[in-house]
Amino acid sequence: MSLVMFPGMGMFKPLLGFKGFSFKNISAAVAGLNLKTCCHTSIYTTTHRSWIHSSAECLQGVHSPEQEIVIALGSNVGDRIQNFNEALCLMKKSGINITRHSCLYETEPAYVTDQPLFLNSAIRGTTKLGPHELLKVLKQIEKDLGRTDGIRYGPRPIDLDILFYGKLKIESEALTVPHERIWERPFVVAPLMDLLGSSIDSDTVASWHSFSRKSGGLFELWEHLGGESSIGREGLRRVLPIGSVLWDWSKRTHVMGVLNVTPDSFSDGGKFQAVEAAISQVRLLISEGADIIDIGAQSTRPFASRLAADEELQRLIPILEAIIQIPEVKGKLLSVDTFYADVALEAVKRGVHIVNDVSGGQLDPKILTVVGELGVPYVVMHMRGDPTTMQSNENLQYEDVCKQVASELYARVNRAELSGIPLWRIIIDPGVGFSKKTEHNLKLLMGLSSIRREMGKKSLAASYAPILVGPSRKRFLGEICDRTDPVERDPATIAAVTAGILGGANIIRVHNVGFNLDAAKFCDALLKQRKTSGIYV
Repeated sequence: MSLVMFPGMGMFKPLLGFKGFSFKNISAAVAGLNLKTCCHTSIYTTTHRSWIHSSAECLQGVHSPEQEIVIALGSNVGDRIQNFNEALCLMKKSGINITRHSCLYETEPAYVTDQPLFLNSAIRGTTKLGPHELLKVLKQIEKDLGRTDGIRYGPRPIDLDILFYGKLKIESEALTVPHERIWERPFVVAPLMDLLGSSIDSDTVASWHSFSRKSGGLFELWEHLGGESSIGREGLRRVLPIGSVLWDWSKRTHVMGVLNVTPDSFSDGGKFQAVEAAISQVRLLISEGADIIDIGAQSTRPFASRLAADEELQRLIPILEAIIQIPEVKGKLLSVDTFYADVALEAVKRGVHIVNDVSGGQLDPKILTVVGELGVPYVVMHMRGDPTTMQSNENLQYEDVCKQVASELYARVNRAELSGIPLWRIIIDPGVGFSKKTEHNLKLLMGLSSIRREMGKKSLAASYAPILVGPSRKRFLGEICDRTDPVERDPATIAAVTAGILGGANIIRVHNVGFNLDAAKFCDALLKQRKTSGIYV
């Protein structure tokens, strides 16, 4: 008798409080299932002395060209991030096509507690490898990265486990799928949930939910283990690796100070082209409390003409090399504002930590592969067209700006993932002021939660990514407040970033760091009070 049960309507009762989860979207998912999957069969394979339990339809696909899989990753020995990077690279070379990444989690060890903290993540992908072939490949990768036989649940440089293999349930001496202890491990289920959407989009995903033996599927299992409320406490926190640190963006709002080394930026063009002037401004931004310095050598204001990459580098490199040398930047993060792959490469070589691309990979698609190879965080911003066309009538047409921005942003995030940038290195920016009218900018600042929710329908991991907003001194603030001089828009900027932070922004990009840092601190205090008192509006 098969142990696999594909879901019927009663399999997914609604879970109150789960973001984006509703009886309506589960009903739609179940309604789309092929009824042939209700007939089950079991087969015994003599090669591996294993039982594979499957539906009749799935049985025909045991040797099908591809199966969708989920693999968990863990590491607590050596350079944990590098271990993950090497494991992902080796998986790709071994016949595993990675399509999605979860967030990255730092977790306390389980079972054997006297050992270093773990990093945990998971990937979703496809493979033509059979289940036992896949296991053999993963064991070889573990060996290649230095794992040896040791204490069970003890320290290891890399741990790779098959959580799901297609719709199959497998039981053999060597392999159990789903992984036998998945249901009791928050550090496994958290990244697993990231790989799903709040809407169930396929029969395969529906079968994964059914394996949990919960009426609400994996959603109910995750709630039972603590759910989203457990993130940030109890030894389970989301982190993003930047430089030598693991950034927990839930703790406070971070401030990115703007340094434009251009002659034509809308706010401060021409002021900081000289090395001495740029250094002085960096020192000011840092003294006012900036966490990140974002250096741009190409104006992206509306209708700005585009520089070639080599021209941008000629402006950037002398100033960047001087900034790197000043003692004040120690412990701070540097970001390069560019859409060119060559500029990103040269900047990171010289010590930049983050690539901030206003085009999200649209203007120079090579940047996605380059950033993936560089292994640095990548800001994916929403913009239609380029600076010369972004404010055209065509690019300003929206029926539901938050919904459409979320959809277009997710497409760019997904393309970045497929190009080798794990989602746990991605920061999203809705692009305030880029291909938007005033009303659109206001809706975005007030609708960040709806953008997260919309992205979460396809990828819960994407919905948890840090959000950056950059309304500083922009034209729409001047239109609302009747201020033609960009510098006079600083008070309106404070109001705009306040709305953004209270709506869920994690990074604010601003020209005046001092005033906006105070606003961020106050907003963080409000959010902390909201959390401790249970007040949500």
